[in-house]
Amino acid sequence: MNTMFIAGHAKLPSGMAASSLFETLTITAEIDNHYGVIVDAACTLATDHGNDYIARLLKGHSLRHGIDKPLDDVKRFYNGKAANALIAALKDLYKQFESIKK
Repeated sequence: MNTMFIAGHAKLPSGMAASSLFETLTITAEIDNHYGVIVDAACTLATDHGNDYIARLLKGHSLRHGIDKPLDDVKRFYNGKAANALIAALKDLYKQFESIKK
């Protein structure tokens, strides 16, 4: 297999549609083993549209270059209540990536 699967988790704020379904937000990513590029991503936002948007936002980023660019993109372009949870889940995902790559 040329890719790995990693998940990052964070607590959702109360009052969101997704928080009635899940207590945590999860971002999953399929990552190229050699280059660290996010090949595909998904998250547990309540709508398919939100999930697809986050996937498009993250695809193509190489985690070998750090997490700053994807974090900046989420901060800049995602303007929903789950922004802080997405940021925390993305940081957790990157932490998982770093521990696997050591």
